[in-house]
Amino acid sequence: MSSWQKIYQKILDLPLSLLVKTHSIPSDPVADLDLDLERPIVYILPFRSNTDLMTLRSSTQRLGLPDPLSPLELNGQQFVRYVYISDGPSVFGDKTELPQESIDLFTALLEHHKQDSELDIQVVPASILWGRKPGKEENHRPVLRPLNGPEKFFTILGHGRDCMVRLSPAVSLRYMADHHGTDDSIANKLARVARIHFSRQQLAASGPKLPDRQVLFNRLLNSKAIEKVVAEEAASRDVPIEKVRKEAVDMMEEIAADFSYSLIKRGDRFLGWLWNKLYQGLNIHNAKQVRKLAQDGHEIVYVPCHRSHMDYLLLSYVLYQEGLVPPHIAAGINLNFFPAGPIFRRGGAFFIRRSFKGNRLYSTVFREYLAELFAKGYSVEYFSEGGRSRTGRLLPAKTGMLSMTIQAMLRGLNRPVTLVPVYIGYEHVMEVATYAKELRGKRKEKENVGQVIRTLRKLRNLGQGYVNFGEPIPLNHYLNEHVPEWHKDIDPIEPQRPQWLNPVVNDLAVKMMTHINDAAATNALTLCGVALLAARQRALSREDLEQQIDCYLQLLRNVPYSQQFTVPDEDAKAMVKHAIDMDKFVVERDSLGEMVSLNRQQAILMTYYRNNIIHLFAMPSLIANIVIHHQELAVGEIVEQVRRLYPFLQAELFLRYNKDELDSVIEAQVDELVRQRLVLRDGDQITLNSARIGPLHLLARTISETLQRYAIALTLLNSEPQLMKSDLEQQSQMMAQRLSRLHGINAPEFFDKGVFATLVKTLRSEGYLNEECHAVSQPVEQLAEQLAALVSPEVKLTIQAVMNREDRGDESETGA
Repeated sequence: MSSWQKIYQKILDLPLSLLVKTHSIPSDPVADLDLDLERPIVYILPFRSNTDLMTLRSSTQRLGLPDPLSPLELNGQQFVRYVYISDGPSVFGDKTELPQESIDLFTALLEHHKQDSELDIQVVPASILWGRKPGKEENHRPVLRPLNGPEKFFTILGHGRDCMVRLSPAVSLRYMADHHGTDDSIANKLARVARIHFSRQQLAASGPKLPDRQVLFNRLLNSKAIEKVVAEEAASRDVPIEKVRKEAVDMMEEIAADFSYSLIKRGDRFLGWLWNKLYQGLNIHNAKQVRKLAQDGHEIVYVPCHRSHMDYLLLSYVLYQEGLVPPHIAAGINLNFFPAGPIFRRGGAFFIRRSFKGNRLYSTVFREYLAELFAKGYSVEYFSEGGRSRTGRLLPAKTGMLSMTIQAMLRGLNRPVTLVPVYIGYEHVMEVATYAKELRGKRKEKENVGQVIRTLRKLRNLGQGYVNFGEPIPLNHYLNEHVPEWHKDIDPIEPQRPQWLNPVVNDLAVKMMTHINDAAATNALTLCGVALLAARQRALSREDLEQQIDCYLQLLRNVPYSQQFTVPDEDAKAMVKHAIDMDKFVVERDSLGEMVSLNRQQAILMTYYRNNIIHLFAMPSLIANIVIHHQELAVGEIVEQVRRLYPFLQAELFLRYNKDELDSVIEAQVDELVRQRLVLRDGDQITLNSARIGPLHLLARTISETLQRYAIALTLLNSEPQLMKSDLEQQSQMMAQRLSRLHGINAPEFFDKGVFATLVKTLRSEGYLNEECHAVSQPVEQLAEQLAALVSPEVKLTIQAVMNREDRGDESETGA
């Protein structure tokens, strides 16, 4: 490096330190990019720029990475630690070829690899993005281009506080040398790949160029599908075509987003302040795989669970912070009220009516708009549950948007489409008290300005927030596997509804929801909720609560539910302290120590948080239930009983295990219970351990209400095999309501008609009901007997008493 260049860089350092604030992606590159700090690192940048180099330097110093200006020493020789793949602009035009000094450096480094078999230099691509404005469609300048001096000066003034330093996975020069040789052509090949990489990275961060709104509407109006429907509507209603076209435009105005980069930029600052005010921290996991999908050019469809109105804001904020463009979000038309509607629209929201039924024009316009988003490469987000979960459980997916996504693929998209499930969790959901009132029968309040103001007034510290990205589902691969000839149904003009669409979409929806649950985030509040709601009087001593949380933590850590779910690093004592500090429990002290309990109202609200993670404990809880009620039995008997009940739990809680892996999962859970001394094992026999019966009872009660609900339905079905499907659901729900009052069951989902509908559907798919939906006697009788053995005697007597009372009522009506 020449002396004048060193002087120039020192002069640049002061103004850049004042004007530039960098945001580094990833925040922990050593872990996220698997960098080895013991091996040499060289940085590769897209354009020659001292400003970019100095900005990279400040970022790497903060991240604990080698300084790009420090020399790289190899076998007594010194080399620079950075390389450019093209020169910047000059008066003679832009130079896009690899500079000679870069070729010389690559050649020298590869030669050293040839001489030293132990050497392995890591080449780390580094993008410096000054602002992330996508630009307009009418601007035909390339996505990634160098800036001249005046352009860079004004860019730093305008976007210096919005500078992103994006580091990518390293390229091994050892691999390049071993597999591609060490001649000059390798340097040029690496440069060509790097140019594509940097262009994709810019696109992933800023998104496609934005269309003029009117140009977009004209493009949609001129599509073959909308033209056809407009003509048919005009003919069937005997009105002018122009009138129907105007209706279509009005629908587009109602639906379409009006994405604004300036709002996103300001919103990022506001939301950063808001999250710091509301939450003690945001925990983000598995974002690395999403960045890779965006980098590889995938069309990404985010499918999060829906707990709160905060979900829209939180996910967009997290994605922006992770260096990705915020998605276009499908929002309910109920959110299109002033002033929220226009703000959401400019933040990427497009609005959707609750039902399309009977409105062919609207459904076609909406479908074409969605297809346009996919075709142009905008990432999309929709909440498949159709609304916020009032119980805390994951709801069965509404499949309309999923169907339209696949129909858009049948238009012939030229990029792979991938679903990214997202688990969003909170230690406090602002609407949870409202949900409890709605479940008790209060009418849902329509969203309005007053509701927003009342919510803002209640803003306070809400603990921790969690965003976990689940395992992606590549739709092209999924269709190739399940419908190998799906490409034959591609129609670039009008989307098709082939016969295979509905069954494939239904299976895909279950897989999608299962992947969301796979990425669950446990926290102090949810774990304490699980323990306290399992206690008889919803109360435990602080020592017993800590002991139970430790039991849960060992189960989750030693027998991980999935690769995507997360468990806090803290120990049980710290977690209980944090949960108590959240002011959700009643804490009383007596001569024997502290008691932690829930009053009735708190218990109802706490079921919401327990239900967020109840699926994680379904298997160990069921095994504990079986052992407690049988006291002693063989492992094979446990496996047999679990296998019989598992399909019902799987359908209701979106559990991840398939039948082939179930036996090994049960064995692993049993081994962990034995390791914790919750049960004892002698050869193949499992028995209770009286010294640890307390924690085992609490674990078993986690799904005891679920088993009681199954016992109600199976007892009914066993006594009345000819009971119609609708009657079975209705009578089961009525009996569950009675049981909840008599036994103080606070869980609002205990008598939810949706869970009984799922149960009946599973009974049919598992062969307990025949084609007429009547009971198949022997299997139903066996299952009823098994469930009867797993519920407490008092619950069993209550179920029988209610049934006898109904039988007497029927007899009296018949006699009358």
